[in-house]
Parts: sequence; C-alpha cells; structure tokens
Amino acid sequence: MQTIAPLWLWATFIGIVLVSLFIDFVVLKKQGSHDIGVKEALNWSLVWIALSFLFNGLFWWAVKDSTGSTEIANTKSLEFLTGYLIEKSLAVDNIFVFLLIFTYFAVPTHYQKRVLMIGIIGAIVLRSLMILVGGWLLAEFHWILYVFGAFLILTGVKMWWAAGQEPSLDDNPALKLLRKVLPVSKQFDGEKFWTVENGKKIATPLFMVICLVALTDVIFAVDSIPAIFAITSDPFIVLTSNVFAILGLRAMYFLLAAVANKFHLLNYGLAVILVFIGSKMCLIDIYKIPVGVSLGVVVGILAATMWLSVRTAKSPEAT
Repeated sequence: MQTIAPLWLWATFIGIVLVSLFIDFVVLKKQGSHDIGVKEALNWSLVWIALSFLFNGLFWWAVKDSTGSTEIANTKSLEFLTGYLIEKSLAVDNIFVFLLIFTYFAVPTHYQKRVLMIGIIGAIVLRSLMILVGGWLLAEFHWILYVFGAFLILTGVKMWWAAGQEPSLDDNPALKLLRKVLPVSKQFDGEKFWTVENGKKIATPLFMVICLVALTDVIFAVDSIPAIFAITSDPFIVLTSNVFAILGLRAMYFLLAAVANKFHLLNYGLAVILVFIGSKMCLIDIYKIPVGVSLGVVVGILAATMWLSVRTAKSPEAT
C-alpha cells in the first residue's frame, strides 16, 4: 500500500486526532451529563467540518509541495473531499439507527453523550484496522474490487426497499444474543455500565446500548470503507476522510436527532449513492469515472434528496 502523503503529514493527522479526542473527553467531560441542544450541536458540527476542510487544505499544500504538481494536488484533495462526503452521508443512516437504539432502550438524552464519545473511540480503532486490511486485500487481489462493488450495489438495493419500512430492534439477532449471554438490570444506574443486584455484578442497559452501537458501526463501516476505496486507493486519504467524518459524529447525531423527521427521504438518496459507487467499482477496468464527476453525483443526490424531503415533509399539524 503506497501513499502520497509525507511522513510529517501523518504525524500532523495523528496529533490533530489526539487533540480533538482530548477536547472531547477531558474538556467536555467537565460539563458532566447534560442535554445537548440544537445550537450547541450545530456549533460543534460547524467546528468539525471547518477542521476537516482546513486539513484538506493542508493536504493539498503538502501534495503540491512534494510533487510540484498542482494537478495532482487538486485530484488528491478532491478524493479526500469525496471520501469525506460519502462517509458523512452514510453516517446519517448510522445516526438514525443510533436514534432507534436510544429510543428502544429509553436512554435519557444526558446519558447519550458518553455512549457516543466511547463509540467514536471504538469506531476510529476498528475502522483503522479495517482500512489497513481492506487496503492490503485490494493491493494483493484486484478482483476483490468487483466483490466490494457487487456488495455495495446489493446493499443499496436492500436499503432502498427497507427505506419506507418502520425499523425495529425486537427481532435484532445481536440484541437477542447479548441478552442470552449477559444478565442485564432493568434500570439504569447513572452512566455506569455495570451495577450490583442481589450481590451480583450485572450489566446495565447502557452497556447493551454501547455494544449495539459498536456492532452497528462495524456493519456500516463494511459499506462505507469499500465505497471510499472506490474513489481512491491511497490508504491515507481513506483513513483521514473516514476519521474526520467520525470525529463530528456526536455533534451530528444531536443535530439530526432534532430534525430527523424533515429528511425522511434521505435513505433513498443514500441507497442510490451506494449503487452508484458500487457500479463505479465494477466498471473500473472498463471506464474510470473521474473524481470530480463522483463528487458532483454524491453532492447532487444528497442535495436533491434533502430538498425533496423538506418539500414533502408533513407539518406538525398534519401528524
């Protein structure tokens, strides 16, 4: 696996991630458990998005400086931006599942912050491992591109058919397995994952939520990581675009949770994006779709879906 990014940019990226996590876990922890409003979530979302764009600018300069080519720098920065938007858009569907999990377990909003903070750490670690393995597989076995492409197409079709259905966790196999393996208390014990009942240490519902959030993220990573590899084979771009999208996941969750009903058609758009990216992977040896075109398609589908969602959203009086 080869990357165009210089070593100092790797070090800078790791430093930014560590500082960001320090702010999220240490500084914000002092606030304690509290409800996160739309304004706070919007402000933090804008901060994470701005940080991602600033890093992309630094990446563009680093590539320009090391290669001496503005054209290569433009291409690589577009690959980062496209990968970032793909991961960000697929994270929306991930967030709706998180919302379903929190609602199913009746998790108080002031406890949800800690669950998401821990989930971000797990997502970064698991996705980094999956990207390394995926990059190695693609480098060694080119035909896996077609497998990933077909998988994304099938996933997109399945998401389209499931988009209009009411989601439910009642028949979730992961939840059934967890309940069989772990004894779980009926009540929350603050933000604790373990509590004591009748002299025995057992899990709290919050621990079940953490497990389901982690499993959900792994499932969605199986979709999003191959989709970004369809845009670029550079592991640095895949990793950084993925991680920067994840860093803003917590703020994005609280923002979208407040307006989830306004984007009821978004899953249809995400399904079309997956089918497009899967088709791009399957056609790569016949015709390589330019990065700029891929970016335009992703942005166009998201914009059209959100516009249609707002136009067709039911008013509170009608519901």
